[in-house]
Amino acid sequence: MLRPTIYSLALAAVLLGGCNRDKAPEAGTQGMNAAAADAAADAKANPTIDNPNVASDTEEPNPDAPVLTFAEKQFDFGDIKPDSKVQHTFKFTNTGKTPLLIADATASCGCTTPSWTKEPVQPGATGELEVQFDSRGKQGLISKQVNVRANTQPSITTIYIKGNVLQ
Repeated sequence: MLRPTIYSLALAAVLLGGCNRDKAPEAGTQGMNAAAADAAADAKANPTIDNPNVASDTEEPNPDAPVLTFAEKQFDFGDIKPDSKVQHTFKFTNTGKTPLLIADATASCGCTTPSWTKEPVQPGATGELEVQFDSRGKQGLISKQVNVRANTQPSITTIYIKGNVLQ
């Protein structure tokens, strides 16, 4: 009865030791805080490299920025057959004052594939973002998110799909 405990302790020691061996001796709370501060300073110094319509902390928000307004931000597929592909089209409107351009859309897993309107969406106009989910190898309740990066404020808008993959 004592052996499983000894083996468990030995395994834990090996795993913990393996995690710590790659750390530099000076890396501690101060080192991590300094790295985080450096990253924050870099982001603050260059807030608009990827997105010229996103304001930094020192700038006023752009009142003319495009606004990505989805008709729905979540869709429930309900029951999904195993080894099948289902899709849903999310419709959106640019409710801002300047053209909206989606740079990309990324899913939380490889089983979910987004595709979207590539051309600029003028103020008042609509566009579409289609999300396809492949249930192959999945079962039970699923919940996935898609992050849409655009020239909006904030630059990321998240939409969700969910469902129940039958066995």
